[in-house]
Amino acid sequence: VGGDVLQVVNGKVFVSGKSYDEFPASERYYKLTLPANGYVDADVVTDMGIEVRESQGDLQQYPDRSYLVNVTNKEKTALQIPAGYSMQPFVVETNNPYFSSSQLFPYYDTAHKWTVDNYGPLLVPGKGVTIDLTPDNLVRYQRCIQVYEGNQFENRNGRIFINGQETTKYTFKMDYLFMMGDNRHNSLDSRYWGFVPEDHVVGKASLIWFSWENGPRWKRLFNGIK
Repeated sequence: VGGDVLQVVNGKVFVSGKSYDEFPASERYYKLTLPANGYVDADVVTDMGIEVRESQGDLQQYPDRSYLVNVTNKEKTALQIPAGYSMQPFVVETNNPYFSSSQLFPYYDTAHKWTVDNYGPLLVPGKGVTIDLTPDNLVRYQRCIQVYEGNQFENRNGRIFINGQETTKYTFKMDYLFMMGDNRHNSLDSRYWGFVPEDHVVGKASLIWFSWENGPRWKRLFNGIK
């Protein structure tokens, strides 16, 4: 929320220095490496204690006799890995051809080389929060200042003018949110589309209206969301 500092370090999410990555249903890719005579398909992975939805990319072949497997935090505590197989957390590195970082927010920030697994630190703008208008901050916050908060914004050879007045600082008028999906490697979230003004959130999720996985999951329908 506004005023927090978000950072993702090797796939772990921190908000203002506190870890927020231990929700049971949160999931991420692990790299499963096979022995020389090893074999993997959905049934093999299911026997390890991992629910696989192949249509959603939960099991993908990767180079060097390895696979990417989507594992929840709950599943991780009870894995049964066969002898000769190994599984380690998968961390997206810079310039990984399978996970492009070119579309990550802020889109024109090439200096920091952020990835989905190493992202930030990034201050979430909030009402009353003041920032210095540095080149870094202009890349991150100009849209909030100009589009969401309705200011006239000009950059005249590095000199910033807001509503015709030269300034080196800006104080936000609104609160913003940074939203992240719990499927860490398969979510198009604020890591891609940036900050969400609080007044853009127009509803509140209260129940599961429909759930599908190779057919309706009847037990989940109409359950309340905590």
